[in-house]
Amino acid sequence: MAHYFIFPEKDSTIYSHPTRNNLNTGIDEILSISNEASSTPGGIDFGFFLIGGEDVVNGLYYPSRVLIKFNNTNISNVISSKVGNSSYSASLKLFQTEHTGLALSQHFEVFPLSADWDNGTGRYSNSPPTRNGVSWLYKDNNTTQTRWATSSFGAGITASFHPSSSGGGTWYYGTGYEVKKSYSYGDELDLNFDVTPIVQKYYNNTIPNYGFILKRSSSQEFTTEDNGTLNFFSLDTHTIYPPFLDISWDDSNYTATENIMTSGDLFITLRNNKGVYRVGEEVKFRLNVRELYPTRTFTTSSNYLKVNYFTSASYYSLIDYATEEVVIPFDNHTKMSSDSEGMYFKLYMNGLQEERYYKLLFKHHNDDGITIYNDNYYFKITKS
Repeated sequence: MAHYFIFPEKDSTIYSHPTRNNLNTGIDEILSISNEASSTPGGIDFGFFLIGGEDVVNGLYYPSRVLIKFNNTNISNVISSKVGNSSYSASLKLFQTEHTGLALSQHFEVFPLSADWDNGTGRYSNSPPTRNGVSWLYKDNNTTQTRWATSSFGAGITASFHPSSSGGGTWYYGTGYEVKKSYSYGDELDLNFDVTPIVQKYYNNTIPNYGFILKRSSSQEFTTEDNGTLNFFSLDTHTIYPPFLDISWDDSNYTATENIMTSGDLFITLRNNKGVYRVGEEVKFRLNVRELYPTRTFTTSSNYLKVNYFTSASYYSLIDYATEEVVIPFDNHTKMSSDSEGMYFKLYMNGLQEERYYKLLFKHHNDDGITIYNDNYYFKITKS
């Protein structure tokens, strides 16, 4: 019944093009997966020539890659203190902005980085360029110049690059260390990668947490075809769409044995909604469930005092009130619980945006089918 969002502590795009391979973009608002043409776009001879001391290949498109890291202490705290012994999943999510010139299909790979890196304070458009952080060539900056390894890798570690532009990060590979996903033309290009096995390795200290590298697959990197540019909001975006790591688990506990509403029309209210919450709060919402048209009976107490329950197949969802964008979908990790006081669920406010309104929806499966309750159950997140 729980989703917990963790925002990155750093992210950056690194560019392999020889004129930008020492460029830092550590605080750019955009993360970009792109192909940049060599200085002679359209060439087909694959001969080499030099520009500024770097080899450039005629007709070659140079890729960029994204580095993104989530604080390991935050990950460990969520898993140890909130998830506990429950099974969990971890999803890396990035939200699209303007894409251009896309090929019919896009093939992505995510790996855990095998070396640490400095974020820097550069942007793609800075003039003169900023080079005080990670780039395609260097893990740190253009002054210290600690290069990414390009040979003599440790066990289970690799890299990929073209001889004309060596570098681009190093990462662990193999079963449990890689995530591959493809998107077809017309698909929603908000990216969502199941990185659970990698996060488990971070938590168990199987490998150190240096973050993730997101790249196109080998079939779409260093090619003679332009597969287009995909842009995503970064940690430094001024929008409500920064990337995040979604750790989710099912800790629902359904104990109801009577007064379970297996049929009929229902009226639902939120019993304890304050209406305004701060980022970081953990709120246990409770529902009042009653028949919309109670059967007339002779009794000495009010029907409104009777505790009724959804069936065990009941869920909550959270959406942005203004945009109608789904923040938390109905899924097996949003099951509602029950106790002697009725139905309830816990919501972690840490991943929600300040000064925005959110709306709760409830889904109930019973003998009559599926009903979704959407009656302006909303609240606001305010500044801490």
